[in-house]
Amino acid sequence: MTGAGPGDALAGAFEEQRGRLVAVAHRMLGSRADAEDAVQEAWLRLARQDTDTIDNLSGWLTTVVGRVCIDVLRSRKARPEATYDDEPPELMVIEDADAAPEEDALLAESVGLALLVVLDTLGPSERLAFVLHDLFAVPFAEVGEILGKSADAAKMLASRARRKVQGRRPADEPQQRAVVEAFLAAAREGDFDGLIQMLDPDVTWRSETARGVVVRLGAAEVATRVQQGARAVVTSRPALVNGKPGIVTWKKNGKLAGVMACTIADGRIVAIDSVSDPRRLAAMGVTSPEAPSSK
Repeated sequence: MTGAGPGDALAGAFEEQRGRLVAVAHRMLGSRADAEDAVQEAWLRLARQDTDTIDNLSGWLTTVVGRVCIDVLRSRKARPEATYDDEPPELMVIEDADAAPEEDALLAESVGLALLVVLDTLGPSERLAFVLHDLFAVPFAEVGEILGKSADAAKMLASRARRKVQGRRPADEPQQRAVVEAFLAAAREGDFDGLIQMLDPDVTWRSETARGVVVRLGAAEVATRVQQGARAVVTSRPALVNGKPGIVTWKKNGKLAGVMACTIADGRIVAIDSVSDPRRLAAMGVTSPEAPSSK
C-alpha cells in the first residue's frame, strides 16, 4: 500500500479548516449556500497555488475567503436584489426554557438572524472587519492585509461597524420574549386585535412551504393567516430560533407544523421567517412535546 500523496495531505489540511471557514463566510454572507461556494472557491485557488509559498495555511485561507466574501458583498450592493433575503435563512432551533444558559445565549447571538439583519446595514469593508475581528478574533494586521489597508485603518472600520451594530441592536432578550409570548397568546385565543398590537404595520412574513416561498405583507394579512393556521395547531411553544425568541408549533396529530423566527423592534414584530415545508422540518430534528396541550 502506498502512502498518501501531497495532494491528499493538502486536502486533509484544508478539511481541517473547512468548518471555521464556512462559519466565517456564513457570518459574512448570511447564506449557507453562498458560504459553501466561497469556501469551495478558496479550495480551487489553493489547489492551483504553490503551497511552498504559504507560510500560514490558516491565515492564507482566511484571506482568500475574506476577499471572496468582499467581492460577493460588493456585487450585492450593485445588485441589491441578490441578497440572502431572497430565500428564507437556515433556522437553528433551541428549546426555550424560562432562560437560555449564558453560553447558549452568547452562541445564539453570534449566529442569530437579528445580527445578520444588522450586519446587512454595514458596508462590505466594515462588515468584514467587524466579523473577522469581533467574532473570530483575527488580528487587525491580518484584517488590514485582506482589505488592502493598514492595521489602524482596519481597526477604525471595525470600531465604526461596532458602533452601528450597538446602535441598531434590537430589544433585549426578556423584552423580545415578552413580545413573542403575547403574540402566541393572542394566536391561541384567536384574538385578531391582540395579534395586530404585536405586529408592526409593515411586517413582512416570509414562509418556506412545500409549494415554495410565500411572502405576506402588512399586519392585517399576517394576523388573518395566523388566525387561520391556529385552528390546525394543538401545541405552540416558545423557542430560541436563530438565537432570538420564536415559536415552534405541532399539529393535532403530533407532527411538527412549523418553526418561526421573529425579528423585533420597538416592541413589535417587524419580520417573520418561517418554515412549514415537511422536508425542512424533518431535517431540523425538533421532537414533539411529550404531553401536548389541549389548547
